[in-house]
Amino acid sequence: MPIRPDWRTKGSQADKSVLPEVRGIQVNGETRCAHYHTRRDIIAIKMRCCGAYYACKDCHKALAGHEIEVWPRCQRIEQAVLCGHCCTELTIDEYLASHNRCPICSAEFNPECAQHYRFYFE
Repeated sequence: MPIRPDWRTKGSQADKSVLPEVRGIQVNGETRCAHYHTRRDIIAIKMRCCGAYYACKDCHKALAGHEIEVWPRCQRIEQAVLCGHCCTELTIDEYLASHNRCPICSAEFNPECAQHYRFYFE
């Protein structure tokens, strides 16, 4: 596992002041948006096309003014997934292998997100 800055406070949730900017519509402090807002909708994706984090593909479509570019397999080592609970940036490989839990804080991710991988990852 790659070395990460220690963004967590003593045994508790991360300092939200270090959360990278997450763009979207009605985005909350854990990256939920107007489109996806269950308790497990807590990831944001760094878009390959613009390098910005968006809460979801629909937020990107509404706000970015350009099409999403899919991350190619050869770039799955890029940190491009943000856990909205602990503020950790995961590599694409780490996220895809996570079994729907953050490998750092164990927060649950929405398993239904797998239906949208094709929009983000090759």
